[in-house]
Amino acid sequence: MKKSLKWGFFGALGLTAAALAYSSAFFYKKAVGINRKEFVDEFSMDEIQADDPWKEEKEWYNTVDKEILTIRSTDELTLSGLFIPQQEPTKRIAIIAHGYSGSNKDMAPWAKLYFDLGFSLLLPDARGHGDSDGDYIGFGWHERKDYITWIDKLIDEFGDDTEILLFGLSMGAATVMNVSGEQLPDNVKAVIEDCGYSSVTKEMAHQLKTMYKLPQYPFIPMTSLITKVKAGYWFGEASPEEQVKKSSTPTLFIHGDEDDFVPTHMAYELYHSAKGPKELYIAVGAKHGYAYVTDKEMYRTRIKHFLNTHMNSITYPLAV
Repeated sequence: MKKSLKWGFFGALGLTAAALAYSSAFFYKKAVGINRKEFVDEFSMDEIQADDPWKEEKEWYNTVDKEILTIRSTDELTLSGLFIPQQEPTKRIAIIAHGYSGSNKDMAPWAKLYFDLGFSLLLPDARGHGDSDGDYIGFGWHERKDYITWIDKLIDEFGDDTEILLFGLSMGAATVMNVSGEQLPDNVKAVIEDCGYSSVTKEMAHQLKTMYKLPQYPFIPMTSLITKVKAGYWFGEASPEEQVKKSSTPTLFIHGDEDDFVPTHMAYELYHSAKGPKELYIAVGAKHGYAYVTDKEMYRTRIKHFLNTHMNSITYPLAV
């Protein structure tokens, strides 16, 4: 090989490596770093708009009594959550997990739903979100350990006969599915996930193709490497699909049939992978995160049916 060709080859290789490193750092900042996510729809639960479908839920959430709770994570982060008690003491508590780049205040509609069903509520802010410490998004993987700490705190405070329901939306859905694959106390009676992804790798690959028309390789593995260095986890290990295989907790899988942010086929992957008792509700005409608002009556009915089956110490009338 002539010297000029040799140096040209190494120069091109160096430029390629530099471009790959730059793009991977860009995708890390875009997806995992804490910053404004312009590709995520923003909506306010503080403001009530004309013909607002969540008017009642927002008004309730803004006025209901709340208590701030905190825990210390296993990696020494202070994590914050809001506790909303029933007026009459109850041993039933729903832990409600918010979505990607959100906070607990985004969960007003679902909080009121479970409050009306008789649950006291815990609404944590995920690490790096809301009032919780953290400088990266864990996509529900590191959060699974945080939720075990929250569960232990509730049992310590409310007693060994506490009954816990886990509910999550989008990334929060991935969180509660990841939790379900861990060794859990018998107090955790059921899991309800709404529009969660089957794995971080698959969801990242989908977004990369949708937003940038780029292939999974080599960008996802390189971004995963940076995530391992900066945030302590690989994309490949953050897999709700693998976690539900290890779970014996009854799980209701909810997804919209027009979801193009977390593709609907992931709901079927999750449902078929789950080994424990399970139900699947595909909401007709619903996009990502819109299963509830698209058909409130059916959404409530399916949740009540699931709870009647798997948390049957109280019967929930199916009529709305």
